[in-house]
Amino acid sequence: MSQESENATSQLAHTVYFTLNEPTPEGIEQLKSACQHYLSGHDGTEYFAVGTLVPDLQRPVNDQAYHVSLHVHFKDRASHDQYQTDPRHLQFIEENKATWSQVRVFDSYLA
Repeated sequence: MSQESENATSQLAHTVYFTLNEPTPEGIEQLKSACQHYLSGHDGTEYFAVGTLVPDLQRPVNDQAYHVSLHVHFKDRASHDQYQTDPRHLQFIEENKATWSQVRVFDSYLA
């Protein structure tokens, strides 16, 4: 089996780190709620979680340039690709993008 076809059937982790323009407790809660509402329960989702920065973990390797994290594991690449164009995902982006100063996305195939 080629690496490409093996990856197509591997679980895919989609991890997103949001930095807010105004990281108030209310703003953080609003984004977490929006993630739950729009981004959970998509077809092919194996795992879903939304979280926040742990402020007291300040080792040199800890990246603290975010406020909310999103963790979605999909059963395969096709499920991820379907999620990216799903109307709920697109509505989440449209309704929340003005609150973000930065978004970093890390997609990984899982062994």
